[in-house]
Amino acid sequence: MKRREFITLIGGATAWPITARAQQKSMPVIGFLGNDRGAPAVPGFSQGLRELGYTEGRNILIEYRWAEGKPERFPVLAAELVALKVDVIMSAGGTLGALAAKRATTTLPIVFCAAGDPVAEGLVTSLARPGGNVTGLSAVTTELVGKLMELLKQAVPGVSLVAHLWKPDSMPDRAKEVRLKEADISARALGVQLQIVEARGPADFDRAFSDMTEMGAGALVVLTTPAFENQRQRIVDLSAKNRMPAVYCWKSYIEAVGLCPTERT
Repeated sequence: MKRREFITLIGGATAWPITARAQQKSMPVIGFLGNDRGAPAVPGFSQGLRELGYTEGRNILIEYRWAEGKPERFPVLAAELVALKVDVIMSAGGTLGALAAKRATTTLPIVFCAAGDPVAEGLVTSLARPGGNVTGLSAVTTELVGKLMELLKQAVPGVSLVAHLWKPDSMPDRAKEVRLKEADISARALGVQLQIVEARGPADFDRAFSDMTEMGAGALVVLTTPAFENQRQRIVDLSAKNRMPAVYCWKSYIEAVGLCPTERT
């Protein structure tokens, strides 16, 4: 879908029925599918709407649905938005959120942000011509894993054991396999040992950092996942508390006083 068509769709709808509110609304409705209500994508999304002349409650409505760190909830939440007859779905839940939205509807426009590899995962036909009812932004970060390892080795030359913190249920199986393979190849090339540490939610962070310390990890790589974004300050604080140099994929962590940004500012 072209940008002009998308904006026309949002601006041209009138009198759409919203079942949950049991009343008529003469303004377009966006269904927002996200992982956590505190994610950085939310204020950015609101700002983008304002720049286009839209204010929530005045000339546009937004139905928010949150997975709250549980990606298995995305299919149900996407189905709810389709049942509400929203005009477009905005997916900020990574690849899994976008896939759930696509499976829920073949007619409603879907815009996703930061999906891992939309072509390989079947979200779009190609980056140049997405086709169907889905489009968005790609955040293919497979090679970034190796670059993070290189930066960390330069910053901490003597490190011999590097921990990788990630949320295993935040991405499709294929993406997990590729990510772990790339991390292993990078570690071998740099002559360091790799320790994969899982954290499925905030309750696991203390245990995860304790495991890293006990195994003697000398540095940390935090792999990208939307579920960690709202917990970035805590992750940065735990890294500092445990005196563990760390690198991150996004500048939001650096703004939280992390080490070694890899995203251009």
